[in-house]
Amino acid sequence: MPKPAKTDRALPPQAGARPSHDVVRVWDRVVRGFHWALVLSFAVAWFTSEGAEDIHHWAGYAAASLVALRLVWGVVGTRYARFSQFVRDPATVLCYLAAIIKGSEARYIGHNPAGGAMVVVLMAMMACVALTGWMMTTDAYFGVSWVEDAHSLAAHGLLVLVFLHIGGVALASLRHRENLVRAMITGRKRKAASADIA
Repeated sequence: MPKPAKTDRALPPQAGARPSHDVVRVWDRVVRGFHWALVLSFAVAWFTSEGAEDIHHWAGYAAASLVALRLVWGVVGTRYARFSQFVRDPATVLCYLAAIIKGSEARYIGHNPAGGAMVVVLMAMMACVALTGWMMTTDAYFGVSWVEDAHSLAAHGLLVLVFLHIGGVALASLRHRENLVRAMITGRKRKAASADIA
């Protein structure tokens, strides 16, 4: 009997889980590190917005740097990290959202069209928050009300998007019987079945 691959042996056995040879690596370390570091930087920035100004600023700089790194990795990174793999046109995203409402959406190994759109919107909004936050520290825009309002609006909008993202992840996890949070930790997902889109 052939020995299982080393990458498959690393997976812990779980009740009701498919055999380890049915698992494929999807998210590389850069994608996973970016995701959780961005979560942390946003949380730190949010909870220090009224008090620890220096920590708030550094959390914002960290978030901006992470977005810049992800933009580069979205061009030169591994297959499922690349924007060309998961950024789709608006019509495709709308069709996928309609399929979700009908309960007939396909399972994607990488980001599905709605998830891909959310990645782009989250990154754009985070960049907007970081940019307006930085502007508030400059001589030219310090104390300017529209910059402060834009920063606050972008930050609150980003929080709303985060909750929508969490809801989408929870829904996809339930619909496709797959723990997407764990997948973003381990980098592994169930291999594509005949009806799935790889």
